[in-house]
Amino acid sequence: MLVKAILTHLQYVFISVGLGFIIALILGIALSRLPKFSNIIITIIGIFQTVPGLVFIGILFIYLGMKPITVITALTIYAIFPILKNTYTGILDVDKSLIEAAKGCGMTKTQILFKVELPLAMNSIFSGLRMSTIYTVSWAVLTAMIGLGGLGEFVYRGIETNNQSLIIGGALPSAILAMTLGYIIDKIQNKVTPKGLKGSE
Repeated sequence: MLVKAILTHLQYVFISVGLGFIIALILGIALSRLPKFSNIIITIIGIFQTVPGLVFIGILFIYLGMKPITVITALTIYAIFPILKNTYTGILDVDKSLIEAAKGCGMTKTQILFKVELPLAMNSIFSGLRMSTIYTVSWAVLTAMIGLGGLGEFVYRGIETNNQSLIIGGALPSAILAMTLGYIIDKIQNKVTPKGLKGSE
């Protein structure tokens, strides 16, 4: 039963963070080109972060019902903000002289984005991804609130029955998952970060 709960939990995390990463990366790039709208859009998305997860999932449950899409929608929205903010900030923080040098070499805007801006913003982007993943592991506990499984089932059952073993049985694996996924992301970040940036850290 624990293994099934862990796999369900991971499924929600991977799908939500994966979707959130794609959406946030595209939005972050777009907003870095549209600074006039960036503050408004980032603020609006940030507002969703202030809504308690329990409330947000409860509202979505009313309209979407007891389906995985309810949880995935909520978790994806929560996962977007840290990645979006770090992607946007990371791109804007790229030294403008490097961009001008790239233009002087005849690089197109697309080439500058993929060969200069994104590589240099990679540390910031992965920091956002790591934060988002760890948060999503904890938020996914709320899926049990609407009967969709995950490690939250142990936590809620433990609270209802005053059974500390059940609470620990759900909380401890969640903490281990968060630390493990954070470690994996750190390793991937180390692999994709340009050598020149590693040396400057």
